[in-house]
Amino acid sequence: MKEVLIIGGGISGMTCALSCARQGIHVKLISPQPSEWSQSVMAAGGINAVTADHEEGDSIESHIEDTLKGGSFLGGKNSVYGLCSHAEKIIRYLERIGAVFTINDNGRPVFRAFGGQTHKRTYFCGSSTGKQIVSALIMEIRRFEAAGLISRSLIHYFHSALIMDGTCYGALLFNKHTRTLEPVFSDAVVMAVGGQNALFRKTTGSTQCDGYAVGRLFLQGAVLKNLEFIQYHPTTIETVQKRMLISEAVRGEGGRLFYLENGKRIYFMENKYGPNGNLMTRDVISREIDSLNRDVFLDISFKDQKLIEARLEEVRDLCAKFRGIDITKEPIPVAPSVHFFMGGLAVHLNHETNIRNLYGVGECASMYHGANRLGGNSLLSALYSAGVAGEDIAERSFEGKRPDFTRTVELEQENLRTMQESKSPFASMHIRDLLGEIMSKSMGIVRTEDCLNQGIRDVDFYLSVAERIQYDASVSDYSNYSLQGMLTLARAVLTCARARKESRGAHYRSDYPKASKDFDFATLITYENGTYRVELDKEKFYEN
Repeated sequence: MKEVLIIGGGISGMTCALSCARQGIHVKLISPQPSEWSQSVMAAGGINAVTADHEEGDSIESHIEDTLKGGSFLGGKNSVYGLCSHAEKIIRYLERIGAVFTINDNGRPVFRAFGGQTHKRTYFCGSSTGKQIVSALIMEIRRFEAAGLISRSLIHYFHSALIMDGTCYGALLFNKHTRTLEPVFSDAVVMAVGGQNALFRKTTGSTQCDGYAVGRLFLQGAVLKNLEFIQYHPTTIETVQKRMLISEAVRGEGGRLFYLENGKRIYFMENKYGPNGNLMTRDVISREIDSLNRDVFLDISFKDQKLIEARLEEVRDLCAKFRGIDITKEPIPVAPSVHFFMGGLAVHLNHETNIRNLYGVGECASMYHGANRLGGNSLLSALYSAGVAGEDIAERSFEGKRPDFTRTVELEQENLRTMQESKSPFASMHIRDLLGEIMSKSMGIVRTEDCLNQGIRDVDFYLSVAERIQYDASVSDYSNYSLQGMLTLARAVLTCARARKESRGAHYRSDYPKASKDFDFATLITYENGTYRVELDKEKFYEN
C-alpha cells in the first residue's frame, strides 16, 4: 500500500488526505493544531464557481478571464482553466459531504459579488464559509480514520524533508513531547502549510502559518516563485493581537467605502471608478486607501437589518466583540493589512515541486493567482490543488528502494540538542518580533529600492547571528528552531521584490510605477551556498 505524508491540517491538507484515502492510499496527516484551529476557518467570504445555477450571462470562460486579468496575466491559462472548469464538481462534492450554502426562499443558491468579477458567482455560507467546509471535511476525515486509511498526529511539527539526489523520501518531524526528531518515510510528501503570516507584524491570518517549512525546503533545494506578490486586504480592523478581517462579503452585499471631509462623506472608490468601485480588485483598493493618508470607513448600516444578520452575522459579531461597533447602525473604521501570499513553492501542473515526490498545495504553493488573487478563489484553489496532487500520487508508481538517512538524522538531532543547550545573548523571539517590523516596513503596499535594500541588510545581519541565537525554555523548541528558515524566506521575499523593477498586481514600486513587458513572467528564486539567484520563468517551465 502506498504511504503519503501530509503536513498541514487545513482545507487543502484534509482534502488531499481524503483524495488519497479514497483511492486506497494510507495517509499520515501531521498538524500541530486541530483542524478546527486552522487558518481555513477564517475564510469567511465564499468560494467562486460557475455552475448550472449561474447568473445570466456568466460562464466558465468569464471566470477564467476574470482570474487571469485579476492576476495581471501572470497566471497560466492551462492551470486557471483546470481550476475554473472543476469548480462546479467541487461545489457538488462539498454539498454531498455536508457543507450548507446559503439559499433563497425558492431553495436556489444565493450568490454574492467579489472584487474583480464580472458576475456574481461566489457561493457562501453566511459569513462563515470556511468553518462550514472545515466541519464537513473533518467528518469525512473521521470516517477514513475509522477505516484505517488516515492517521493523524497533533504532537509533531515539520522539521525538514528527507531528500537525496533530488528525490524526497519523507520528513523529519519534531516530537514536542520527547523533544526529539523522528524520521517518517513515505512514497510522497505533500506540503499544505499555508502562507507566511509570521514574517509580518500583524496580518489577518494565523501566525501558525509562519513560512518556516517553505523556508527550510528552500534551503534544501526547492525552487520558490512569485514571492514579491503579497496581497493586502483593504478592509481590516485593529485589535491587540492582530488585524481582524472585515470580509469582502460586506462590499459584496453593497457596503460602501468613504472618508470624511468637512463632515461630508466622500465615496472615493465610486467617484473614481464608478458604481462598482467598491468591488475593484484588492490591490487597487488597498493602494487607494493607502494614498489617502486619512481615516477610511466601510458602511453597510443602510442595508436591511435582517439581511445583515442573515448574511454577515460573523462580521457583525466580530465588530461588536472586538471594537464595540454595531454595524447595523454605524460604519466600520478600516485599513489595509497583509492577507494572502500569491508566492510560494514553485509547482508544476500536477503540484509536484522540482524535488521529485514532494508536492505543494493550497496557499504555500504558487500556482493560480498570478500577481493578485481574486476574492473567492482561495478556497477554490485550496480544494482543487489538493485534489490534483492526490490524483497524481494515486496514478504514480514509486520506487521501493530507500537510501540510508541514518547519518542525516543523527546530525540534525545533534544540531537540535546544541540549540536546546545554547546560552547565547541573542534572544530568538525578540528577533522574530524585529523581523515582523522589518518586513512590514520594507514590503508595504508601496515599495522602493531603498527600503528593500535596507530590509535585506537588516535580515542579513540576523542571519549572520542565527546560529548563535538564544533558545530558552520559555517558548517552544519549534518557535526557536524555525527562526533561521523564516529569516531565509524573508530574505528571498525581499530579493524577489527588489529584482522585479516594475509595478504589477499586488507588487507596487513607486520608483517603477508602471508594468513592463520585460517582466511578463513569473519570478523564480533558488538558493545555493548562501547565494540567492533570481530569474524570470521565460520558458514557462513552471505552469502558473
